[in-house]
Amino acid sequence: MNTRLSVNVNKVALLRNTRLLGIPSVTRAAMLCLQAGAHGITVHPRPDQRHIRPGDVHDLAALLKDWPDREYNIEGNPFHNLMDLVRQVRPQQVTFVPDGENQFTSDHGWRFPQDAAKLKDVIAEAKDLGARVSLFMDADPRAMGEAAQAGVDRVELYTEPYAQAFGTPMNASVLQMFSAAAAAAQHAGLEVNAGHDLNLLNLRDFVQVVAGVKEVSIGHALMADALEIGYEAAIRAYLGCLAA
Repeated sequence: MNTRLSVNVNKVALLRNTRLLGIPSVTRAAMLCLQAGAHGITVHPRPDQRHIRPGDVHDLAALLKDWPDREYNIEGNPFHNLMDLVRQVRPQQVTFVPDGENQFTSDHGWRFPQDAAKLKDVIAEAKDLGARVSLFMDADPRAMGEAAQAGVDRVELYTEPYAQAFGTPMNASVLQMFSAAAAAAQHAGLEVNAGHDLNLLNLRDFVQVVAGVKEVSIGHALMADALEIGYEAAIRAYLGCLAA
């Protein structure tokens, strides 16, 4: 299997936060996903703590010490609350996402050359802390060379446009756009991740057409599936899409 699965556990925290009972447990959810074969865990802590909280970030870091072959990916805006957590936890991967403080969900990537100057210092700091650095990016082949010049290791392609086009007459052309963006990133020396609204229906086609995807980060759809069939069956189903 060439593409690894990192499970975003934000939605577990979102459900937990509706009561003061501490359930469902974010760390237990992560452990069940790892036991089922997930290659890593992703969190996206936001300043309003609507789901993942600083304590969760530390608890998951402690859990993952028992899984040295798996990776911890912390994503978010480096100009909000992210970097303090990165300094404390030292995850294997940091994914910088340009979301606003009150943004409902991530909906666009970084812009180049507009964002290049402000990103260089935080990219360098995260790398000095030992993290692989990825930038959340739209599928624009023209931007990949400038992203590489900023010093990152990977880009994470923002896949909601693909999810929206899936099953429509636009599907093939949108997939080709993503394939071209991935190829441009790889030509610039970057590795490629992908994430946002990938699910059991559209994941297989994406990784078959978009060559060389190293990792997909999936949360919302996977947790929705897990509510119906359980963590183990959900993880195995997503791994099956990647293996195929």
